[in-house]
Amino acid sequence: MPARILDGKQTAREIRGELAARVAVVRDRLGRPPGLVAVLVGDDPASALYVKNKEKAATGAGFSGEVLRLPGTTSEAELLGVVDRLNEEERVDGILVQLPLPKQIDSDRVIDRIRPEKDVDGFHPENVGLLAIGRPRFASCTPLGVVELLRRHGVETRGKRAVVLGRSNIVGKPMALLLLRKGAVGDATVTVCHSASEGLPEIVGEADLLVAAVGRPEFVKGSWIKPGAVVVDVGIHRRPDGSLCGDVAFDEAAEVASWISPVPGGVGPMTIAMLLANTVASAERRGGWTAEG
Repeated sequence: MPARILDGKQTAREIRGELAARVAVVRDRLGRPPGLVAVLVGDDPASALYVKNKEKAATGAGFSGEVLRLPGTTSEAELLGVVDRLNEEERVDGILVQLPLPKQIDSDRVIDRIRPEKDVDGFHPENVGLLAIGRPRFASCTPLGVVELLRRHGVETRGKRAVVLGRSNIVGKPMALLLLRKGAVGDATVTVCHSASEGLPEIVGEADLLVAAVGRPEFVKGSWIKPGAVVVDVGIHRRPDGSLCGDVAFDEAAEVASWISPVPGGVGPMTIAMLLANTVASAERRGGWTAEG
């Protein structure tokens, strides 16, 4: 029986609908909507597209904000100055600096400069540390979106064997931390591996839940997948013919898995939805309340 689809598009629409009521409360209590500012340095086409999609989603959700587009020749000092200014602006609840940055800029220094309570991407070391000890303020949007996608589709993770294929600071490591924590989606037994791990097909074959974020097109074959496993594909790549694919050979895996996320339409929309959710949460915290009151 073919796998059921983890529908990120529909789930993201549901989340945005739920956020509308919280945005209205922010407007009422603060006298302004949640504010999100994205900073794009250079003209990388993929980065420009990502920022455009985020801008469109933020505007559609009733946020205020803008995209600051800086030339590729921007110096590190100039970018840090922009971040400093945004840190001090009361109307700005979330700051997003689109990665990757030009080679003359140290990304770590820029991320470290963002005020942690405005770091809605969840990349600041303080926010990563809070996640690691089970007291998250903001978690990285992509793994947070994976968790929400699983939760809303009723996928059980408690006590299950989860394999995270990929070890990046943006996806792999925070994904493992989220799956380890106690909660509706958590309490899993987690293995983190990567493309150089020995016996990789066997490791993947033990997974009740596989999160593939290795960054290689169709790297994971259907023959690696444990029958009935849940497969979440974080990757997105463009084939020579212009079509898109993920890190998993979808057609093969879909014949074996119980649930699978498509590319596109799976994790991508969830990443943007969680960016919006983090920004609303930032506005609520800065206003002195939470969504619960």
